[in-house]
Amino acid sequence: MKRFLFITTCWLCFEQVAVAATVQNNGNNDSSHKKISGNQKKKSVQSKNNGENIDVTERRKAAGGGMMVRQTAARTISSLSHNYIAMQSPTSTIESLISTLPGVVSASEGPLTTSFSTLHIRGMAQAEIGVTFEGMPAANPFTYSTYTPSLVDSQNMGQVNVMQGAVDINSTTYNATGAEISASIRGPSEHQHFHIAGSGGSYGTNKDFIRYDTGEIGHTGIKAFASGSYSRGDMWRGVGDIERWHVDAALTKQWNKGSDSKIIFGWTKAAQGEWLYPSLANWNKYGMKYGLDSQYSPGDTHYVGLNGKNTGAVYGTLKNHFSFGHGLSLDAQAYSVEFHGPYYYGETLPVKNGFVGAESYSALDNYQNLPGYDSKNKNLTAAEVSDWYTISSGLMLTGHWKHKFNTLSLTYWYSYAQEAAQMRFYPVNGKGQWNTSTPLTANGGVPLSEDNENGLQQLNSFAVDDKMSFLHDRLTIDAGIRMAMVNRQYTQDLPGVVGSNYKSIKNVFVPSPQVLINYSFNPHHQIYVNGTTGYHLPGSLSSQLASYSRTTGKAQSAPMADYKPEYMITEEVGYRYSGFVMANLAGFHYNVTNHQVSAQSYVDGSTSTITQLINAGGMEAYGVQAEIATRPWHHVSAYASGQYMHTKNSSNIAYSGDYLRTKGKQEVGAPQFSGSLGLTYNDGTWFGNFTLSYTGSQYATLVNDQKIPGYITANLGVGRNLPKIGRVTPKIKLNLVNLGDEHYLSSMYGYTAAATTQKGILGTTIKGSSPTYVIGSPFVAMGTISADF
Repeated sequence: MKRFLFITTCWLCFEQVAVAATVQNNGNNDSSHKKISGNQKKKSVQSKNNGENIDVTERRKAAGGGMMVRQTAARTISSLSHNYIAMQSPTSTIESLISTLPGVVSASEGPLTTSFSTLHIRGMAQAEIGVTFEGMPAANPFTYSTYTPSLVDSQNMGQVNVMQGAVDINSTTYNATGAEISASIRGPSEHQHFHIAGSGGSYGTNKDFIRYDTGEIGHTGIKAFASGSYSRGDMWRGVGDIERWHVDAALTKQWNKGSDSKIIFGWTKAAQGEWLYPSLANWNKYGMKYGLDSQYSPGDTHYVGLNGKNTGAVYGTLKNHFSFGHGLSLDAQAYSVEFHGPYYYGETLPVKNGFVGAESYSALDNYQNLPGYDSKNKNLTAAEVSDWYTISSGLMLTGHWKHKFNTLSLTYWYSYAQEAAQMRFYPVNGKGQWNTSTPLTANGGVPLSEDNENGLQQLNSFAVDDKMSFLHDRLTIDAGIRMAMVNRQYTQDLPGVVGSNYKSIKNVFVPSPQVLINYSFNPHHQIYVNGTTGYHLPGSLSSQLASYSRTTGKAQSAPMADYKPEYMITEEVGYRYSGFVMANLAGFHYNVTNHQVSAQSYVDGSTSTITQLINAGGMEAYGVQAEIATRPWHHVSAYASGQYMHTKNSSNIAYSGDYLRTKGKQEVGAPQFSGSLGLTYNDGTWFGNFTLSYTGSQYATLVNDQKIPGYITANLGVGRNLPKIGRVTPKIKLNLVNLGDEHYLSSMYGYTAAATTQKGILGTTIKGSSPTYVIGSPFVAMGTISADF
């Protein structure tokens, strides 16, 4: 019944759009040939004075309704403008927004989430994709998990760019093998302005948002804005809820022509229950209902009261651009980004004969008086609290010298990052309750822990880039190299862990050259070819130190035996056309050495996970991608994108003292076919956007013995700008996600080497383990009413 009502609503909205378009075309066909009256000219000037012409111009020129932005760089880049982002759900994340772009595999986990998302671009996993926000690194500096819901409200996003197959030579990333996502904030308005919005929809989801723009303050050249939002929703599968508080702010100062400064700040506090990620067997049994339990029973680690994430983020940056004349300019940016927990999970611990680190204990201290203790059960249920933080600070300096046909750029980037994590366990009583005043101990007061880590990293990166322009800038040749020197060290301070198992220090030097060539026949036609490189430093503690089982005292994961950065060489050739139709067609090929795959699985009797980093050797891929969009015609614009890609592993992987037969197998999380269609209508009063996306089947294991099928999803957004009430301009909007209520697995959460038992090349029997998967969002409806004044 709900689905019928929403489909009926959509049909009525689009019927009204069609009627409005027909009336406008029938009634105004000759108006464009009439002479503009003085009153119309006056209104036009007033519109300019109010800053409204900016939105009108974008609406009239935006290709595909903002789903495609014109690019001229000699590399493949896809972008979304604010015009498109504004039509989507107000709880959208960067990952869900870019899911329509070629080569991107990403799906929303629900109407609201505050945790990191899974993502693939051209077969590269999320940890191999660089993410920056306003030039700041936007991922955990050690694990590379991205917390994009903590970065910016979608209402404040200016533009989102996806660079497939390459990384900017001045990017503040060291994990981006061959893809980069960059996002910018929508800067302060020219005039004083308020925007207020309230949204509500499926699964108790709501979002309240307010933004204030100061406009230019006096004649100082200073403009600023500040915004705040509160979001809340229910966990749509299982039980639990989600809350998020967020602040964005920016201040800009125009010093003179060509010189300006920006200060950007953000703060987030969030809390949500833990998403559970099913194996294929769990998916087949529970389907879309797989989630946390609402009632506690002894030993139930899936109880909602034992699982959740309390996360936060604080970031700030000062960006400066100074022009000194004579072709000299300087970009200087300082930044600091901090993410923190804690996370908490349900755990099962041995009461007797367990381990703290590598040191055994005969019994937990005072175990007979512990809450939840049952003499008939050798195990005790506990809440594991992992308290952690990461901070990354840095300075980026880039000098430019433009002289005649040559532009020389020199860059220095210094980055300092640190992390700390401490784990404690707390006993759970018969009602599923626990508190942090009584951590579990053994051996006379030693706190139980599997993780007591500290990480430290320093990076010095130098880049030189030289761009030459010929034939009146129609031909450009750009060559450069980035050289990174990194020192990373970890300590794991657990009882019985000593020597190289206690501390590990690694030093890495990586050169990354690139060559970009572009030729423009005329303003409409462009061809480009490039050869680029990228690197990915091994991520997380598991790359350097082992983690230890609480039941055996032995290593659950082993550090990489051959600690080397992943390295990628990419070649691209592309063609662009820009006119009424915008199009980009690119063919690509890449080779990866020391390809790193993060195998992730649940710890037995727990909802926490253990990670094993695998050096999968070499990997090769080739493919073609296309993107096309029309500019508005009778207020209608269309968009289409697609990619075909073939991947194969180049070697058999060393695993468990043997070799798995992975040579020639397809890369995990890399569908051969993917594509999207989009249709947008916007006449300044009514607007709507429809997207349809297809993602092909994806393998989840290195030996290709388990995969998920392809799926199709569709989203719709419709709305109307209502008549002004005094100085207030109201607007209504309805967003429908997953229109067909498709029940599907969108991607992998944790890969494994093999799902079934395998016979190694040397004859060893290698036991398989089940991959875990991400469940895509169900059908969701979100309504929004907003006002500008």
